[in-house]
Formats: sequence, C-alpha cells, structure tokens
Amino acid sequence: AAKKAKKKKRKEKRKAVALLSFGDDAEEDDDDDENNNNDDDDDNAASTKVSLKDPTIDTSFLPDKQREQNNILKRKQLEQDWNQRQHEMKKERLEITYSYWDGSGHRRTCRIRKGTSVADFLEIVRKDLQSEFKELAKVASDGLLYVKEDLILPHDITFYDLIVTKARGKSGPLFHFDVHDDVRTGPLDVRLEKDESHPGKVIERRWYERNKHIFPASRWEIYDPLKEYGKYTIHGGEVTTK
Repeated sequence: AAKKAKKKKRKEKRKAVALLSFGDDAEEDDDDDENNNNDDDDDNAASTKVSLKDPTIDTSFLPDKQREQNNILKRKQLEQDWNQRQHEMKKERLEITYSYWDGSGHRRTCRIRKGTSVADFLEIVRKDLQSEFKELAKVASDGLLYVKEDLILPHDITFYDLIVTKARGKSGPLFHFDVHDDVRTGPLDVRLEKDESHPGKVIERRWYERNKHIFPASRWEIYDPLKEYGKYTIHGGEVTTK
C-alpha cells in the first residue's frame, strides 16, 4: 500500500510539472500573438501615414526653412555679382568729344571713366582749356555748364547714369558720345537729323545767362530724368529716328 501511494504521488508530480510546462508554452504563445498583433498595428499605422501623402501634389509653396535660406543666399550672391559688374563698368574708359562754346565752337576730346560726374568732367575740361582760354583760369567748375542734346545736365549726374538708363535728350540720345556734326547753324536750317549724338557744349554759366533768349540757348532746358521728351527734334523740326 505504501509503494502504491508513493508511486501515485510521483505520477501526480509529473502531471503537475507537465501542466506547468504547458502553461508556460501557452503564455509564450500568447506573448507571440500579442507581439504579432502589435507589429500588425504598427504596419497598419505606417501604411496609413504613407497613404496620407500624395507624391503628385506640389508642396513647394509650403514653408521650408532650408529652401528659404538657400534662396536668400542666392539672392545675395546675385546682388553681389551685379554690383561687381556695375563697379567694373564705372571704371571703363570713355572718350568724350565736346565743344567749348563761347559764341563759336572749339572742339576737343578727353578721356574719362564712365563713373565720372558732370562736375568732375567740367573740372577736367577747365584744366585742359585754361592755358588756351585765359578766362577759364578764373572760373570754378560750378561756373561751367555741360549742355548735350539741348539739355543742361546736372553736375551730380554721372556718364554711367546716362548710359545705363539710355537717357534721351531733345535732339538725340544722351548716352552716345560718338560725334556727328551739329548742323543747326541758324533759323533757316531745315535739315533733319537721324538718331545721332551731337558733341555736348561746355559753356560758362554767365554766357548762358546773357544769351539764353537767343537760339540755340533759348532751346536749352535743365535735364529732368523723369520727363518724357518725345521724339527727337531740331529747332522745331522732327528728327528721323532709326
């Protein structure tokens, strides 16, 4: 009887061990199922996120800090390049043909840089001419005027300004400095000019004040960059343009 009881006890112990082992396997299976379910949920969530983005839609209008920064840098570089080109252009040499006018013309030429102002140009001219025309030795550059295409050019404007804006005068372009004879010799002159530049006149301001009621000074006026001067004309006659 004692042996039977002991044997029965061993069987029950083995069953308990077997049940315990099976239970662990079941728990592991449950954990695996739960993990698999979680993985499926993650996959579904990822799929949902991807599906919310349509690759065919243009999103360039949306804020993008990196893109904005790149655009700012590009604009700065373009501005620097443009400024450098203008700086180099202002240093380029330009030959100006002009006529010192004291009632009759005395044609001369000088070379300046495009960035030179009218005031500085007049001072260069004054120094060049004062040995030949003694009256200029006593005149400052602000006592001189530069008249081109029937317009009195302000002293602070530069030749560069005239060139880049393609400024227009009353009788021809202000940005061309090659020379064609000015044929306006008197009131009977009816010859028409083309779109050609005439040599600018350098005159004393006091000469202009004394003669501004007489042709050609009566036709001159101060240049206004905002004014539209219309078609080129000479002494009332329309100039044929190219």
